[in-house]
Amino acid sequence: MKRKTQMFLSLLLALVFVFVTACGNSNNEGGANAGANNGGANEGESLEPITVRLASGDNNPNWDDMQSEVGKAIQEKTGITLKQEFPVGGSDADMFSLMVASDEYPDLVMAKGNSGKLVDAGALVDLRPLIEEHGPNIKKVYGEYFNRLAWSADDDAIYVLPQAGVNQTYFEAGGGFQLQHQVLEAAGYPEIKTVQDYENAIKAYIEKNPKTADGQPTIGLSLNGGEWQILISVTNPAFYATGAPDDGEFYIDQETHEAIMHYQRPEEREYFRWLNHMNDIGLLDKESFVQKYDQYKAKIASGRVLGLIDQDWDYADAQNALKAEGKFGATYARFPVTLNESYQDHSFQGTGYLGGFGISITKDAQDPVRLIKFLDFLASDEGQVLVNWGIEGKHYNVVDGKRVIPEDVQAMKSNDNNTFKKTTGIGNYLLSARYGDGVKDPSGNYYTTTFPEQIQTAYSEEDKKTLAAYGATTYKDLWPADDAFPERKYGAAWTLPFETGSQANVIFQKTQDIMKKRIPEAILAKPADFDKIYDAFLKDLEDAGVAKLNEEFTKMVQDRVELWSK
Repeated sequence: MKRKTQMFLSLLLALVFVFVTACGNSNNEGGANAGANNGGANEGESLEPITVRLASGDNNPNWDDMQSEVGKAIQEKTGITLKQEFPVGGSDADMFSLMVASDEYPDLVMAKGNSGKLVDAGALVDLRPLIEEHGPNIKKVYGEYFNRLAWSADDDAIYVLPQAGVNQTYFEAGGGFQLQHQVLEAAGYPEIKTVQDYENAIKAYIEKNPKTADGQPTIGLSLNGGEWQILISVTNPAFYATGAPDDGEFYIDQETHEAIMHYQRPEEREYFRWLNHMNDIGLLDKESFVQKYDQYKAKIASGRVLGLIDQDWDYADAQNALKAEGKFGATYARFPVTLNESYQDHSFQGTGYLGGFGISITKDAQDPVRLIKFLDFLASDEGQVLVNWGIEGKHYNVVDGKRVIPEDVQAMKSNDNNTFKKTTGIGNYLLSARYGDGVKDPSGNYYTTTFPEQIQTAYSEEDKKTLAAYGATTYKDLWPADDAFPERKYGAAWTLPFETGSQANVIFQKTQDIMKKRIPEAILAKPADFDKIYDAFLKDLEDAGVAKLNEEFTKMVQDRVELWSK
Protein backbone atom coordinates (compact mmCIF):
# COMPACT_ATOMS: atom_id res chain seq x y z
CA MET A 1 0.00 0.00 0.00
CA LYS A 2 1.42 3.39 -0.92
CA ARG A 3 1.86 6.05 1.77
CA LYS A 4 -0.63 8.48 0.23
CA THR A 5 -3.24 5.73 0.31
CA GLN A 6 -2.38 5.13 3.97
CA MET A 7 -2.91 8.79 4.80
CA PHE A 8 -6.30 8.77 3.05
CA LEU A 9 -7.38 5.64 4.94
CA SER A 10 -6.22 7.14 8.24
CA LEU A 11 -8.31 10.23 7.62
CA LEU A 12 -11.27 8.09 6.63
CA LEU A 13 -10.94 5.98 9.76
CA ALA A 14 -10.70 9.10 11.90
CA LEU A 15 -14.04 10.25 10.50
CA VAL A 16 -15.80 6.90 10.66
CA PHE A 17 -14.81 5.40 14.02
CA VAL A 18 -15.93 7.08 17.23
CA PHE A 19 -15.34 5.23 20.45
CA VAL A 20 -13.37 6.30 23.51
CA THR A 21 -12.12 9.87 23.99
CA ALA A 22 -10.02 11.40 26.71
CA CYS A 23 -11.87 12.41 29.84
CA GLY A 24 -11.80 15.88 31.31
CA ASN A 25 -14.04 14.94 34.24
CA SER A 26 -12.17 12.01 35.75
CA ASN A 27 -10.45 12.41 39.08
CA ASN A 28 -6.77 13.21 38.73
CA GLU A 29 -4.35 10.93 40.55
CA GLY A 30 -2.12 12.84 42.94
CA GLY A 31 -3.93 16.15 42.69
CA ALA A 32 -2.22 17.17 39.42
CA ASN A 33 -4.24 19.64 37.39
CA ALA A 34 -5.32 17.63 34.40
CA GLY A 35 -6.00 20.41 31.94
CA ALA A 36 -8.71 20.31 29.31
CA ASN A 37 -8.35 16.71 28.26
CA ASN A 38 -7.14 14.16 30.75
CA GLY A 39 -7.85 10.77 29.20
CA GLY A 40 -10.30 8.00 29.97
CA ALA A 41 -13.84 8.20 28.56
CA ASN A 42 -16.23 11.10 28.19
CA GLU A 43 -19.68 10.74 29.66
CA GLY A 44 -21.91 8.59 27.48
CA GLU A 45 -19.09 6.97 25.53
CA SER A 46 -18.39 3.26 25.50
CA LEU A 47 -15.72 1.57 27.56
CA GLU A 48 -16.53 -1.78 26.05
CA PRO A 49 -13.58 -4.06 26.85
CA ILE A 50 -11.35 -4.93 23.92
CA THR A 51 -8.08 -6.82 23.72
CA VAL A 52 -5.27 -5.20 21.76
CA ARG A 53 -2.20 -7.02 20.45
CA LEU A 54 1.12 -5.22 20.89
CA ALA A 55 4.33 -6.66 19.40
CA SER A 56 7.46 -5.39 21.11
CA GLY A 57 11.00 -5.82 19.83
CA ASP A 58 12.34 -5.61 23.38
CA ASN A 59 11.77 -8.52 25.74
CA ASN A 60 10.35 -7.49 29.10
CA PRO A 61 10.59 -10.31 31.65
CA ASN A 62 8.69 -8.12 34.11
CA TRP A 63 5.64 -7.61 31.90
CA ASP A 64 2.56 -8.09 34.08
CA ASP A 65 -0.17 -8.86 31.51
CA MET A 66 -2.11 -5.93 32.98
CA GLN A 67 -2.58 -7.90 36.21
CA SER A 68 -0.61 -5.33 38.23
CA GLU A 69 -2.23 -2.52 40.17
CA VAL A 70 -1.38 0.05 37.50
CA GLY A 71 -2.35 -2.33 34.69
CA LYS A 72 -5.80 -2.86 36.20
CA ALA A 73 -6.23 0.90 36.70
CA ILE A 74 -5.47 1.51 33.03
CA GLN A 75 -7.98 -1.20 32.05
CA GLU A 76 -10.61 0.49 34.19
CA LYS A 77 -9.91 3.90 32.66
CA THR A 78 -9.79 2.78 29.02
CA GLY A 79 -11.44 -0.61 28.66
CA ILE A 80 -8.32 -1.82 26.85
CA THR A 81 -6.33 -4.95 27.69
CA LEU A 82 -2.90 -5.18 26.10
CA LYS A 83 -1.58 -8.57 25.07
CA GLN A 84 2.11 -7.97 24.54
CA GLU A 85 4.14 -10.28 22.28
CA PHE A 86 7.93 -10.57 22.33
CA PRO A 87 10.54 -12.20 20.06
CA VAL A 88 10.58 -15.98 20.55
CA GLY A 89 13.52 -18.07 19.41
CA GLY A 90 14.97 -15.28 17.28
CA SER A 91 15.78 -11.60 17.10
CA ASP A 92 13.41 -8.66 16.96
CA ALA A 93 14.44 -8.22 13.30
CA ASP A 94 13.26 -11.77 12.58
CA MET A 95 9.93 -11.14 14.27
CA PHE A 96 9.16 -8.05 12.20
CA SER A 97 10.53 -9.55 8.99
CA LEU A 98 8.05 -12.42 9.38
CA MET A 99 5.23 -9.89 9.74
CA VAL A 100 6.28 -8.18 6.53
CA ALA A 101 6.58 -11.51 4.71
CA SER A 102 3.07 -12.57 5.78
CA ASP A 103 1.61 -9.04 5.46
CA GLU A 104 -0.20 -9.60 8.76
CA TYR A 105 0.26 -7.32 11.74
CA PRO A 106 -0.94 -6.86 15.33
CA ASP A 107 -2.75 -3.68 16.36
CA LEU A 108 0.34 -1.96 17.78
CA VAL A 109 4.07 -2.42 17.32
CA MET A 110 7.15 -1.16 19.13
CA ALA A 111 9.56 -2.03 16.34
CA LYS A 112 12.82 -0.53 17.68
CA GLY A 113 15.13 -0.23 14.67
CA ASN A 114 12.74 -2.12 12.40
CA SER A 115 10.29 0.71 11.75
CA GLY A 116 11.87 1.43 8.38
CA LYS A 117 11.04 -1.98 6.97
CA LEU A 118 7.45 -1.66 8.24
CA VAL A 119 7.07 1.79 6.68
CA ASP A 120 8.47 0.52 3.39
CA ALA A 121 5.96 -2.35 3.51
CA GLY A 122 3.06 0.07 4.00
CA ALA A 123 2.32 -1.51 7.38
CA LEU A 124 2.10 1.60 9.55
CA VAL A 125 -0.71 4.15 9.76
CA ASP A 126 0.07 7.87 9.48
CA LEU A 127 -0.73 9.11 12.98
CA ARG A 128 -0.73 12.82 12.16
CA PRO A 129 -4.47 13.15 11.28
CA LEU A 130 -5.43 10.93 14.22
CA ILE A 131 -3.40 13.07 16.63
CA GLU A 132 -4.79 16.31 15.22
CA GLU A 133 -8.35 15.16 15.91
CA HIS A 134 -8.04 12.84 18.90
CA GLY A 135 -4.66 13.39 20.53
CA PRO A 136 -4.48 16.78 22.31
CA ASN A 137 -2.35 15.41 25.14
CA ILE A 138 0.08 13.77 22.72
CA LYS A 139 0.46 17.02 20.81
CA LYS A 140 0.89 18.98 24.03
CA VAL A 141 3.67 16.72 25.28
CA TYR A 142 5.75 16.93 22.09
CA GLY A 143 5.07 20.67 21.91
CA GLU A 144 7.67 22.56 19.88
CA TYR A 145 9.21 19.23 18.79
CA PHE A 146 6.02 17.89 17.18
CA ASN A 147 7.34 18.49 13.66
CA ARG A 148 10.45 16.47 14.48
CA LEU A 149 8.22 13.41 14.38
CA ALA A 150 7.97 13.64 10.58
CA TRP A 151 9.41 10.54 8.95
CA SER A 152 11.68 12.36 6.50
CA ALA A 153 12.11 15.48 4.42
CA ASP A 154 10.14 13.74 1.67
CA ASP A 155 7.43 12.23 3.86
CA ASP A 156 5.95 14.26 6.71
CA ALA A 157 3.75 11.40 7.94
CA ILE A 158 4.13 10.41 11.62
CA TYR A 159 4.53 6.66 11.79
CA VAL A 160 6.07 6.41 15.26
CA LEU A 161 5.30 8.07 18.60
CA PRO A 162 8.75 8.24 20.20
CA GLN A 163 8.86 7.13 23.83
CA ALA A 164 11.89 9.18 24.83
CA GLY A 165 11.00 11.77 27.45
CA VAL A 166 10.44 15.30 26.14
CA ASN A 167 12.53 18.11 27.69
CA GLN A 168 14.57 15.50 29.53
CA THR A 169 17.01 16.61 32.23
CA TYR A 170 19.61 13.99 33.08
CA PHE A 171 19.95 13.88 36.85
CA GLU A 172 21.66 10.50 36.90
CA ALA A 173 24.33 8.65 34.94
CA GLY A 174 23.53 5.05 34.10
CA GLY A 175 26.54 4.15 31.99
CA GLY A 176 30.30 4.50 32.17
CA PHE A 177 32.73 2.09 33.79
CA GLN A 178 31.52 0.22 36.87
CA LEU A 179 33.52 -0.93 39.90
CA GLN A 180 32.28 -2.79 42.95
CA HIS A 181 32.07 -0.67 46.09
CA GLN A 182 34.27 -3.15 47.96
CA VAL A 183 37.02 -2.68 45.34
CA LEU A 184 36.94 1.08 45.81
CA GLU A 185 36.89 0.84 49.60
CA ALA A 186 39.84 -1.58 49.65
CA ALA A 187 41.85 0.86 47.51
CA GLY A 188 40.96 3.86 49.68
CA TYR A 189 38.64 5.38 47.09
CA PRO A 190 41.32 6.32 44.56
CA GLU A 191 40.87 8.66 41.61
CA ILE A 192 39.07 6.80 38.81
CA LYS A 193 39.39 8.93 35.70
CA THR A 194 41.41 6.95 33.16
CA VAL A 195 41.54 3.36 32.02
CA GLN A 196 44.85 3.08 33.88
CA ASP A 197 43.19 4.17 37.14
CA TYR A 198 40.43 1.64 36.52
CA GLU A 199 42.89 -1.15 35.74
CA ASN A 200 44.98 -0.38 38.83
CA ALA A 201 41.99 -0.66 41.17
CA ILE A 202 40.95 -4.03 39.71
CA LYS A 203 44.49 -5.38 39.73
CA ALA A 204 45.16 -4.40 43.34
CA TYR A 205 41.96 -6.04 44.60
CA ILE A 206 42.25 -9.27 42.63
CA GLU A 207 45.84 -9.79 43.78
CA LYS A 208 44.62 -9.83 47.39
CA ASN A 209 41.31 -11.57 46.64
CA PRO A 210 41.87 -14.14 43.87
CA LYS A 211 38.75 -15.97 45.09
CA THR A 212 35.43 -14.86 46.54
CA ALA A 213 34.34 -15.75 50.05
CA ASP A 214 32.57 -18.85 48.70
CA GLY A 215 35.67 -20.02 46.83
CA GLN A 216 34.86 -18.95 43.26
CA PRO A 217 37.60 -17.37 41.09
CA THR A 218 37.34 -13.60 41.07
CA ILE A 219 36.85 -12.00 37.63
CA GLY A 220 38.47 -8.63 36.98
CA LEU A 221 36.40 -7.28 34.08
CA SER A 222 33.60 -9.00 32.19
CA LEU A 223 32.11 -7.67 28.94
CA ASN A 224 28.65 -8.54 27.65
CA GLY A 225 30.00 -9.32 24.20
CA GLY A 226 28.39 -12.64 23.34
CA GLU A 227 25.15 -11.30 21.88
CA TRP A 228 23.84 -8.01 20.47
CA GLN A 229 24.99 -6.18 23.60
CA ILE A 230 28.51 -6.19 22.16
CA LEU A 231 27.50 -2.73 20.96
CA ILE A 232 26.63 -1.59 24.48
CA SER A 233 29.43 -3.20 26.46
CA VAL A 234 32.33 -3.36 23.97
CA THR A 235 32.14 -0.95 21.05
CA ASN A 236 30.09 2.05 22.25
CA PRO A 237 32.47 2.67 25.17
CA ALA A 238 35.23 3.21 22.60
CA PHE A 239 33.78 6.56 21.58
CA TYR A 240 32.88 7.61 25.12
CA ALA A 241 36.42 6.85 26.29
CA THR A 242 37.89 8.90 23.45
CA GLY A 243 35.80 12.06 23.73
CA ALA A 244 32.94 11.40 21.28
CA PRO A 245 29.17 11.22 21.86
CA ASP A 246 26.93 8.27 21.03
CA ASP A 247 26.11 8.46 17.33
CA GLY A 248 25.61 4.75 16.87
CA GLU A 249 28.20 3.19 14.59
CA PHE A 250 29.43 6.54 13.29
CA TYR A 251 31.56 9.47 14.34
CA ILE A 252 30.16 12.83 13.20
CA ASP A 253 32.35 15.91 12.77
CA GLN A 254 30.48 18.58 14.72
CA GLU A 255 31.46 21.37 12.32
CA THR A 256 31.05 19.77 8.89
CA HIS A 257 28.64 16.98 9.89
CA GLU A 258 30.69 14.52 7.87
CA ALA A 259 30.42 10.92 9.04
CA ILE A 260 32.86 8.04 9.26
CA MET A 261 32.43 4.64 10.87
CA HIS A 262 33.77 5.25 14.35
CA TYR A 263 36.18 2.28 14.30
CA GLN A 264 38.19 4.21 11.70
CA ARG A 265 39.27 6.75 14.32
CA PRO A 266 42.90 6.17 15.44
CA GLU A 267 41.89 7.01 19.02
CA GLU A 268 39.54 4.06 19.18
CA ARG A 269 42.21 1.65 18.02
CA GLU A 270 44.07 2.60 21.20
CA TYR A 271 41.01 1.90 23.35
CA PHE A 272 40.69 -1.59 21.91
CA ARG A 273 44.45 -2.01 22.41
CA TRP A 274 43.85 -1.37 26.11
CA LEU A 275 41.21 -4.12 26.21
CA ASN A 276 43.74 -6.36 24.46
CA HIS A 277 46.19 -5.50 27.23
CA MET A 278 43.59 -6.32 29.92
CA ASN A 279 43.13 -9.71 28.31
CA ASP A 280 46.88 -10.26 28.10
CA ILE A 281 47.42 -9.65 31.83
CA GLY A 282 44.51 -11.89 32.80
CA LEU A 283 42.07 -9.23 34.00
CA LEU A 284 39.52 -9.70 31.20
CA ASP A 285 36.95 -12.48 31.45
CA LYS A 286 37.97 -15.10 28.86
CA GLU A 287 34.29 -15.80 28.17
CA SER A 288 33.41 -12.16 27.37
CA PHE A 289 32.69 -12.92 23.70
CA VAL A 290 31.11 -16.34 23.98
CA GLN A 291 28.88 -16.05 27.04
CA LYS A 292 25.14 -15.70 26.69
CA TYR A 293 23.30 -12.85 28.36
CA ASP A 294 21.96 -15.08 31.14
CA GLN A 295 25.47 -16.34 31.87
CA TYR A 296 26.76 -12.77 32.05
CA LYS A 297 24.05 -11.78 34.52
CA ALA A 298 24.59 -14.95 36.58
CA LYS A 299 28.28 -14.10 37.01
CA ILE A 300 27.45 -10.60 38.17
CA ALA A 301 24.78 -11.91 40.56
CA SER A 302 27.38 -14.24 42.10
CA GLY A 303 29.46 -11.22 43.18
CA ARG A 304 32.56 -12.49 41.30
CA VAL A 305 32.86 -9.68 38.76
CA LEU A 306 34.79 -6.66 40.00
CA GLY A 307 34.33 -4.43 36.97
CA LEU A 308 31.83 -3.89 34.14
CA ILE A 309 31.65 -1.52 31.19
CA ASP A 310 27.95 -1.33 30.53
CA GLN A 311 24.67 0.53 31.00
CA ASP A 312 22.86 0.01 34.30
CA TRP A 313 19.68 -1.24 32.56
CA ASP A 314 21.70 -4.08 31.03
CA TYR A 315 22.98 -5.47 34.34
CA ALA A 316 20.12 -4.25 36.58
CA ASP A 317 18.59 -7.71 37.06
CA ALA A 318 21.88 -9.10 38.37
CA GLN A 319 22.53 -6.10 40.61
CA ASN A 320 19.01 -6.37 42.02
CA ALA A 321 19.77 -10.01 42.87
CA LEU A 322 22.87 -8.89 44.80
CA LYS A 323 20.81 -6.33 46.69
CA ALA A 324 18.15 -8.92 47.50
CA GLU A 325 20.87 -11.05 49.11
CA GLY A 326 22.27 -8.09 51.02
CA LYS A 327 25.55 -8.11 49.05
CA PHE A 328 25.72 -4.35 48.62
CA GLY A 329 29.52 -4.29 48.63
CA ALA A 330 29.42 -6.27 45.38
CA THR A 331 27.10 -3.76 43.68
CA TYR A 332 28.56 -1.06 41.48
CA ALA A 333 29.61 2.56 41.43
CA ARG A 334 29.84 4.29 38.02
CA PHE A 335 32.56 6.53 36.57
CA PRO A 336 33.20 8.50 33.33
CA VAL A 337 36.49 6.76 32.50
CA THR A 338 38.49 7.89 29.46
CA LEU A 339 41.57 6.63 27.65
CA ASN A 340 43.64 9.41 29.19
CA GLU A 341 43.01 12.78 30.80
CA SER A 342 43.04 14.64 27.49
CA TYR A 343 39.52 13.32 26.78
CA GLN A 344 36.14 14.06 28.36
CA ASP A 345 33.19 11.69 28.39
CA HIS A 346 30.50 13.14 26.06
CA SER A 347 27.62 10.98 27.34
CA PHE A 348 25.49 14.03 28.07
CA GLN A 349 26.25 16.18 25.06
CA GLY A 350 22.91 17.77 24.20
CA THR A 351 20.72 16.51 21.37
CA GLY A 352 17.48 18.44 21.66
CA TYR A 353 14.52 16.09 21.41
CA LEU A 354 15.64 12.85 19.80
CA GLY A 355 12.46 11.16 18.75
CA GLY A 356 13.64 7.70 17.80
CA PHE A 357 12.12 4.37 18.83
CA GLY A 358 8.50 4.24 19.88
CA ILE A 359 5.03 2.87 19.28
CA SER A 360 3.08 2.62 16.01
CA ILE A 361 -0.43 1.70 14.90
CA THR A 362 -0.56 -0.79 12.05
CA LYS A 363 -2.84 -0.99 9.02
CA ASP A 364 -4.46 -4.11 10.55
CA ALA A 365 -5.47 -2.36 13.78
CA GLN A 366 -9.10 -3.07 14.67
CA ASP A 367 -9.81 0.51 15.77
CA PRO A 368 -7.11 3.18 15.18
CA VAL A 369 -9.22 5.94 16.73
CA ARG A 370 -9.68 4.10 19.99
CA LEU A 371 -5.97 3.24 20.03
CA ILE A 372 -4.87 6.85 19.58
CA LYS A 373 -7.24 7.84 22.40
CA PHE A 374 -5.71 5.11 24.56
CA LEU A 375 -2.23 6.49 23.85
CA ASP A 376 -3.55 10.00 24.48
CA PHE A 377 -4.78 8.94 27.91
CA LEU A 378 -1.31 7.63 28.76
CA ALA A 379 0.10 11.00 27.64
CA SER A 380 -2.33 12.97 29.82
CA ASP A 381 -1.30 14.37 33.20
CA GLU A 382 -3.40 11.72 34.93
CA GLY A 383 -1.95 8.96 32.78
CA GLN A 384 1.65 10.04 33.28
CA VAL A 385 1.30 10.24 37.05
CA LEU A 386 -0.27 6.78 37.01
CA VAL A 387 2.44 5.10 34.90
CA ASN A 388 5.33 6.82 36.68
CA TRP A 389 4.17 7.06 40.31
CA GLY A 390 1.38 4.50 40.59
CA ILE A 391 -1.73 4.88 42.68
CA GLU A 392 -2.12 7.44 45.45
CA GLY A 393 -2.39 5.81 48.85
CA LYS A 394 -0.68 2.63 47.62
CA HIS A 395 2.52 3.71 45.92
CA TYR A 396 2.78 7.34 46.96
CA ASN A 397 1.18 9.87 49.27
CA VAL A 398 0.63 13.59 48.88
CA VAL A 399 2.20 15.46 51.80
CA ASP A 400 1.96 19.26 51.88
CA GLY A 401 1.18 19.22 48.18
CA LYS A 402 4.15 17.03 47.26
CA ARG A 403 4.10 13.42 46.08
CA VAL A 404 6.17 11.27 48.42
CA ILE A 405 7.04 7.58 48.09
CA PRO A 406 6.69 5.78 51.45
CA GLU A 407 9.85 4.19 52.85
CA ASP A 408 8.62 0.61 52.50
CA VAL A 409 7.61 1.16 48.87
CA GLN A 410 10.94 2.83 48.10
CA ALA A 411 12.83 -0.01 49.79
CA MET A 412 11.05 -2.57 47.61
CA LYS A 413 11.71 -0.48 44.52
CA SER A 414 15.40 -0.04 45.33
CA ASN A 415 16.18 -3.55 46.52
CA ASP A 416 14.03 -5.70 44.21
CA ASN A 417 12.93 -3.59 41.29
CA ASN A 418 12.00 -6.63 39.17
CA THR A 419 9.33 -7.76 41.62
CA PHE A 420 8.29 -4.15 42.22
CA LYS A 421 7.79 -3.49 38.51
CA LYS A 422 5.82 -6.68 37.89
CA THR A 423 3.66 -6.30 41.00
CA THR A 424 2.86 -2.60 40.73
CA GLY A 425 3.17 -2.12 36.97
CA ILE A 426 5.08 1.12 37.55
CA GLY A 427 7.46 1.53 34.62
CA ASN A 428 5.70 -1.05 32.44
CA TYR A 429 3.38 1.38 30.65
CA LEU A 430 5.72 4.08 29.35
CA LEU A 431 4.28 3.44 25.90
CA SER A 432 3.19 6.82 24.64
CA ALA A 433 4.36 10.43 24.48
CA ARG A 434 5.70 11.48 27.86
CA TYR A 435 7.66 14.20 29.58
CA GLY A 436 11.22 13.49 30.61
CA ASP A 437 12.84 13.74 34.01
CA GLY A 438 12.87 17.22 35.48
CA VAL A 439 9.54 18.40 34.01
CA LYS A 440 6.87 19.41 36.52
CA ASP A 441 3.11 18.99 36.21
CA PRO A 442 0.59 21.77 37.01
CA SER A 443 0.64 20.78 40.69
CA GLY A 444 4.35 21.58 40.92
CA ASN A 445 5.39 17.92 41.20
CA TYR A 446 7.71 16.12 38.84
CA TYR A 447 6.03 13.85 36.31
CA THR A 448 8.66 11.18 36.89
CA THR A 449 10.27 9.82 40.05
CA THR A 450 13.78 10.54 38.81
CA PHE A 451 14.95 13.80 40.37
CA PRO A 452 17.88 14.54 42.70
CA GLU A 453 16.13 14.10 46.04
CA GLN A 454 14.44 10.87 45.00
CA ILE A 455 17.62 9.49 43.42
CA GLN A 456 19.51 10.07 46.65
CA THR A 457 16.72 8.45 48.67
CA ALA A 458 17.00 5.35 46.47
CA TYR A 459 20.75 4.96 46.95
CA SER A 460 22.07 2.20 49.17
CA GLU A 461 24.35 3.04 52.08
CA GLU A 462 27.25 1.76 49.98
CA ASP A 463 26.35 4.18 47.20
CA LYS A 464 26.16 7.08 49.62
CA LYS A 465 29.48 6.16 51.21
CA THR A 466 31.22 5.93 47.84
CA LEU A 467 29.74 9.16 46.53
CA ALA A 468 30.71 11.02 49.70
CA ALA A 469 34.30 9.83 49.23
CA TYR A 470 34.31 11.48 45.80
CA GLY A 471 32.55 14.67 46.93
CA ALA A 472 29.39 13.89 44.94
CA THR A 473 25.69 13.52 45.77
CA THR A 474 24.75 11.59 42.61
CA TYR A 475 26.83 9.68 40.06
CA LYS A 476 25.90 12.30 37.46
CA ASP A 477 28.00 14.78 39.46
CA LEU A 478 31.11 12.87 38.34
CA TRP A 479 30.41 13.55 34.63
CA PRO A 480 31.02 16.81 32.72
CA ALA A 481 28.13 19.28 33.01
CA ASP A 482 25.36 19.17 30.41
CA ASP A 483 26.45 22.52 28.96
CA ALA A 484 30.12 21.50 28.65
CA PHE A 485 29.61 20.76 24.94
CA PRO A 486 27.53 22.36 22.14
CA GLU A 487 24.20 20.74 21.29
CA ARG A 488 24.26 18.39 18.32
CA LYS A 489 22.24 19.94 15.51
CA TYR A 490 21.16 16.53 14.20
CA GLY A 491 20.12 15.09 17.56
CA ALA A 492 21.81 11.69 17.71
CA ALA A 493 22.83 9.91 14.53
CA TRP A 494 21.74 6.49 15.80
CA THR A 495 18.13 7.59 15.27
CA LEU A 496 18.65 7.85 11.49
CA PRO A 497 17.37 4.67 9.77
CA PHE A 498 18.73 3.27 6.52
CA GLU A 499 16.12 2.54 3.89
CA THR A 500 15.36 -1.17 3.87
CA GLY A 501 17.12 -2.93 1.01
CA SER A 502 19.19 0.13 0.05
CA GLN A 503 22.82 -0.24 -0.94
CA ALA A 504 23.85 1.64 2.21
CA ASN A 505 21.84 -0.73 4.39
CA VAL A 506 23.41 -3.77 2.72
CA ILE A 507 26.90 -2.34 3.25
CA PHE A 508 26.06 -1.45 6.85
CA GLN A 509 24.98 -5.01 7.63
CA LYS A 510 28.25 -6.28 6.14
CA THR A 511 30.25 -3.92 8.35
CA GLN A 512 28.37 -5.18 11.41
CA ASP A 513 29.26 -8.78 10.61
CA ILE A 514 32.89 -7.77 10.09
CA MET A 515 32.96 -5.89 13.39
CA LYS A 516 31.49 -8.77 15.35
CA LYS A 517 34.29 -10.99 14.05
CA ARG A 518 37.29 -8.67 14.07
CA ILE A 519 36.84 -6.70 17.32
CA PRO A 520 36.79 -9.82 19.55
CA GLU A 521 39.64 -11.27 17.50
CA ALA A 522 41.76 -8.15 18.04
CA ILE A 523 41.01 -7.96 21.76
CA LEU A 524 41.80 -11.63 22.38
CA ALA A 525 44.94 -11.71 20.21
CA LYS A 526 48.52 -11.70 21.42
CA PRO A 527 49.59 -8.04 21.81
CA ALA A 528 52.17 -8.51 19.04
CA ASP A 529 49.36 -9.44 16.63
CA PHE A 530 46.94 -6.67 17.59
CA ASP A 531 47.89 -4.14 14.90
CA LYS A 532 47.96 -6.76 12.17
CA ILE A 533 44.40 -7.81 13.02
CA TYR A 534 43.13 -4.24 13.42
CA ASP A 535 44.63 -3.32 10.05
CA ALA A 536 42.85 -6.33 8.55
CA PHE A 537 39.63 -5.11 10.19
CA LEU A 538 39.94 -1.69 8.56
CA LYS A 539 40.79 -3.29 5.21
CA ASP A 540 37.69 -5.52 5.49
CA LEU A 541 35.57 -2.42 6.07
CA GLU A 542 37.08 -0.74 3.02
CA ASP A 543 36.45 -3.79 0.86
CA ALA A 544 32.84 -3.89 2.06
CA GLY A 545 32.29 -0.35 0.80
CA VAL A 546 32.59 1.72 3.96
CA ALA A 547 33.59 4.82 1.96
CA LYS A 548 30.26 4.68 0.11
CA LEU A 549 28.47 4.07 3.41
CA ASN A 550 30.16 7.06 5.04
CA GLU A 551 29.17 9.23 2.07
CA GLU A 552 25.53 8.14 2.27
CA PHE A 553 25.35 8.59 6.03
CA THR A 554 26.94 12.03 5.79
CA LYS A 555 24.11 13.04 3.47
CA MET A 556 21.53 11.65 5.90
CA VAL A 557 23.02 13.64 8.78
CA GLN A 558 23.28 16.84 6.75
CA ASP A 559 19.70 16.44 5.53
CA ARG A 560 18.58 16.04 9.16
CA VAL A 561 20.42 19.24 10.11
CA GLU A 562 18.70 21.11 7.27
CA LEU A 563 15.26 19.69 8.14
CA TRP A 564 15.54 20.49 11.83
CA SER A 565 16.95 23.96 11.19
CA LYS A 566 13.74 25.08 9.46
